[in-house]
Amino acid sequence: MSSIVKLKLRVGGEDGRILVLKGRVAWMVDRLIKAGPLGTTSVESPAPRVSHYIFKARQAGLNIETLDEAHDGAFSGTHGRYFLRSTVEVLEEERAA
Repeated sequence: MSSIVKLKLRVGGEDGRILVLKGRVAWMVDRLIKAGPLGTTSVESPAPRVSHYIFKARQAGLNIETLDEAHDGAFSGTHGRYFLRSTVEVLEEERAA
């Protein structure tokens, strides 16, 4: 299945505003939508700059929550799990060929 390269969303319900996202930001928001209440991490949705795509989606007006999770291993520490908290309706999507 090819990746999302453009999303057109209605944010906030029936009278909500229309938002058009492109590129990796659209891809990341699509991943958040599909993850639903479980959210996603950079391990589950690998990409070069996940936190930047989240930042850009927030700048566009989406409410995205970050919760810190601990992880073990040689480089133990924490990582972020991201949750889309805005109500969105996908109006259109465009996928890479």
